[in-house]
Amino acid sequence: MNSIFKALNDETRREIIELLKDQDLNAGQIADKFNMSKPSISHHLDILKRADLISSEKKGQFVEYSLNTTILEDLLNWIMTLKK
Repeated sequence: MNSIFKALNDETRREIIELLKDQDLNAGQIADKFNMSKPSISHHLDILKRADLISSEKKGQFVEYSLNTTILEDLLNWIMTLKK
């Protein structure tokens, strides 16, 4: 759970999640949306992957990233238990 909160604590990573909400993208497509270096984007993607918030799949010469909605559902369910 700590890795999820660490990943969500950064605005860039939250924006990447927003992008992946609409469609799967490769690292280059994600990097095109930000004014930062590709290694920095790769670092953010790595943190999101380690938190299991996104997944990756090799497609040809590209790695495509997609949102892992299961972990988000688990997080929301946990938050809802705090309300009770």
